[in-house]
Amino acid sequence: MGGHSHWAGIKHKKAITDAKKGKVFTKIIKEITIAAKVGGGKQEENPRLRKAVEDAKAANMPTDNVKRAIMRGTGQLPGVTYEEVTYEGYGPAGTAVLVQVTTDSRNRAFSEIRKIFEVGGGNIGAAGCVAWMFETKGYISVKKTDVKEDELMTLALDAGAEDFKTSPDSDEYEIITAPADLDAVKKKLEDGGISIVLAEVTMLPKNEVMVGEDKAQQVLTFMDNLEEHDDVQKVYSNFNIPDSVLAKLQ
Repeated sequence: MGGHSHWAGIKHKKAITDAKKGKVFTKIIKEITIAAKVGGGKQEENPRLRKAVEDAKAANMPTDNVKRAIMRGTGQLPGVTYEEVTYEGYGPAGTAVLVQVTTDSRNRAFSEIRKIFEVGGGNIGAAGCVAWMFETKGYISVKKTDVKEDELMTLALDAGAEDFKTSPDSDEYEIITAPADLDAVKKKLEDGGISIVLAEVTMLPKNEVMVGEDKAQQVLTFMDNLEEHDDVQKVYSNFNIPDSVLAKLQ
């Protein structure tokens, strides 16, 4: 899990930085629109929308942009019709990859994502080829320097977390929850004065593929190229690159 923690943290910080430069406003707007379309426009009743709006605030997106995206999702304003598609395949070093896409052109998106797989040393596969390797879970990470392990573990498990993980290779504790319990566990930790590094519903691999220094850069470049695509919302993989290797590559 150490690889997931570090990589998730890098992605989170990068997304906020890129959004401030105006690079990923479009992705956030798509997510808000889809979230409102699927679950309604009230944040208190729609956890997915609430998370998307939090991401918008973190990226300093104007409130008017958020409101318009919600209204497009609920049908109160006209706009482009988006659909969600998940592509599956294998990346470099035999890693399994899930790519969640929000697009207004399924055919174009498939063609472009397939090319990224091929250029990156992987291949796109049929639906279901790797999805069975992942589980949908709530995921929370907390800096080790911010709280004692025993204190955090007790608080998290009492709040309803399913699992608590720590690794000598990581500078963060990891808390796993059922997707529906993520908000409640997060709130309990915050009420206890604990700062959260990252909290999200994600796809966690059941087993990981260890990637050494020889293949690490190829894997990270491939992941970056997928995430840079305008239609890609989330990319999940089962690679685990040790923090020591990641630190050398940053």
